[in-house]
Amino acid sequence: MSLFQIILLIISFLIFYMFFKQLFSGSYPKRGIDFEAKRDDEYIGTITQVDKNFKTPPPKLTRVEELSAIAENALESGDYKEADKALSSALILDKDNRDLLLKYGYTLINLNRLDEAKEVYEKIVSLYPDEDLAYSSLANILHKLGDSKKAIEYHKKAIELDKTYAPHYFNYANTLYDIGNLKEALENYKRAYELDSSIKDAKEMIEKLS
Repeated sequence: MSLFQIILLIISFLIFYMFFKQLFSGSYPKRGIDFEAKRDDEYIGTITQVDKNFKTPPPKLTRVEELSAIAENALESGDYKEADKALSSALILDKDNRDLLLKYGYTLINLNRLDEAKEVYEKIVSLYPDEDLAYSSLANILHKLGDSKKAIEYHKKAIELDKTYAPHYFNYANTLYDIGNLKEALENYKRAYELDSSIKDAKEMIEKLS
């Protein structure tokens, strides 16, 4: 055997020795562990995202909720025409929604569409007979439309449903004052002011009638 063959044989032994040593040592590279989602709605951001954060997507609003939010913003800014459009559309999708109906009635009053507002509040009290605000608003509308007798009935109903809400007494007192029942009007102005001293108009009417 030549010297060259001896060298090749030694190199071969060394290669086999290192290979089997690495194989049985268990130190060869292993595959990493995959990310395990903890909830069904959890998702992993794409690799191109800068922050690389794992996030839960925000809940998606329904169309009715979107329209209600638009109406709310419009009402806050005093844009009653925009509120009217949003609420009309929302009520097509959810015609008996209490919150939408209350907002719509309020919007119609501010647009001076009293007959339409009356219909809306009549619908509310038929669907939700415990809604004191609807009775109070309906009473105010009926008084403006000239039906003070029915207005008084609904004022009393609103107070019956919530005896602690000062505006109910104040609105009732206004109707009584307009029809000339000053004594009873004074009593209700006093009751309103007792419950809520921030109603300055009530205080002024008390001083006027006392």
